[in-house]
Amino acid sequence: MSQRFRRALMALVFISAALPVLAHHAVQAQFDFDKPIQLKGTLAKIEWVNPHSYFYFDVTDSKGEVKRWAFESTGPGGLRKAGLSRAARGGFKVGDTYSIHGFASRDGTTSGFVTAFGFPDGRLVTIWFGDPNAN
Repeated sequence: MSQRFRRALMALVFISAALPVLAHHAVQAQFDFDKPIQLKGTLAKIEWVNPHSYFYFDVTDSKGEVKRWAFESTGPGGLRKAGLSRAARGGFKVGDTYSIHGFASRDGTTSGFVTAFGFPDGRLVTIWFGDPNAN
């Protein structure tokens, strides 16, 4: 095997290894941490998946219209740290009403990043573990 071929192969290996790192996005690029929101909505769907879990709520706005909101969260590992297990979807029940605390999306859509959930039984479960700016 020629020296030139080995170098090219090694360069390809290093570039391939770096691609997943480049693909991941920063939370603060998508969500506006200067726009905290608190909503109340009916849970419609949960996607308990890696790398981020998603929660969908039907929220009635000030005009009485129901809008579907999508909230991004940490992955299952972060939810477990907050005391929510994958078993029984962490105690969430589709059709129940929750308060959602978080940050609005930068693009103005009905989406956000959730930092805490208020459960129907009065529990407040915080799933936010740090400063988005790493200060």
